[in-house]
Amino acid sequence: MAAASQSLFKRWQPGLIWALYGLGLLPAVWAFYQGATGGLGADPVKSFEKTLGLWALRLLILTLAVTPLRELFRINLIAYRRALGLLCFYYVAFHLTVYMVLDQALDLAVVLQDVLKRPFIMFGMAAFVMLVPLAVTSNRLSIRKLGRNWTLLHRLIYLAAASALLHYALSTKVLSPEQAIYIGLILILLLYRAARPLIPRKRNAKPAPGSQTARVVKQA
Repeated sequence: MAAASQSLFKRWQPGLIWALYGLGLLPAVWAFYQGATGGLGADPVKSFEKTLGLWALRLLILTLAVTPLRELFRINLIAYRRALGLLCFYYVAFHLTVYMVLDQALDLAVVLQDVLKRPFIMFGMAAFVMLVPLAVTSNRLSIRKLGRNWTLLHRLIYLAAASALLHYALSTKVLSPEQAIYIGLILILLLYRAARPLIPRKRNAKPAPGSQTARVVKQA
């Protein structure tokens, strides 16, 4: 029975991944609709920008949590990590686009001045720059072409997460309880990554040779 259930789950997996993309983009569509219909308050641009950034942070946390969940609790969501990572990147790109286009009207001089004078924007830009090569190479062809270097490259996610953490923490003078929770979760996940080589863990059954999981299972 368990084997049959597992086989059925694997059969549904591609559809579940596409469903994850669809569900993951719904908050952006809803926020855009609210902004277009006057539902985002007195400053819709800032509210839209903030909402997109918050969802980027949530998806970043989910992406970073995949490895600890698999190693500590045997909850294997590795097949969905690429979708979560790409959704995180999309929301970061949306967040940046709203800032560049709607907030700063594509005035690059003002944007550059903002980056140089406001550290939290500098860290946000740094996080985006680091996420770009990860998004571009998050495909099977890149995994095959880069080999072991793909794993090394994708460890940039931790530096990007640290930059995103600083961007989020410095963007406000007073942290709300919700913000403190998000910051705490990212810190825990980053600390887990740092301590991971020292933590004894049982290996699960090896994935089938040639599968995507087999190629990325050793990814940091």
